[in-house]
Amino acid sequence: MTKPRQQDAPPVVEHVSDDTLRQFVGYHVKRAMNVIQGDLAKTLRPFDLRMVTYSALVLIVDNPGLRQSQLATAMDVERPNLVVIIDELERRDLILREKVPTDRRAYALMPTLAGRQLCDKAIAAVKAHEARLLAGLAPPEIKEVVRALSQIELRGSEE
Repeated sequence: MTKPRQQDAPPVVEHVSDDTLRQFVGYHVKRAMNVIQGDLAKTLRPFDLRMVTYSALVLIVDNPGLRQSQLATAMDVERPNLVVIIDELERRDLILREKVPTDRRAYALMPTLAGRQLCDKAIAAVKAHEARLLAGLAPPEIKEVVRALSQIELRGSEE
């Protein structure tokens, strides 16, 4: 009886190469977004906000009277998921839900004074966060990045 042949041990990978993935713009966007989201989470933590609650609060402060359905569309969030976000902001007395007199099913979202004040502080912190992350880019480069990303977003919405 012969012994089964022993196979060679698999090679030990010392360094993971992502050269193939780095040829794709989407991979670079994802890697950059990971850095941005991680730093943004740290930036918003002292305000007890997450990226999604921060975004909702800013939109409500900038658009007082916004309806829940309009906020869901603006944030590209499913309406049931939005309710959780709105409940959190309302529980913290950052916003108020007011019935729309002309439509009993609709609610207008209004920021409270505390909501506006927290929003102002959070926006200042987010501006500092972006300034830190974009420090190596000149203003024209930043404009070009925003333009290119906007073009990608526009193309995606056409489909």
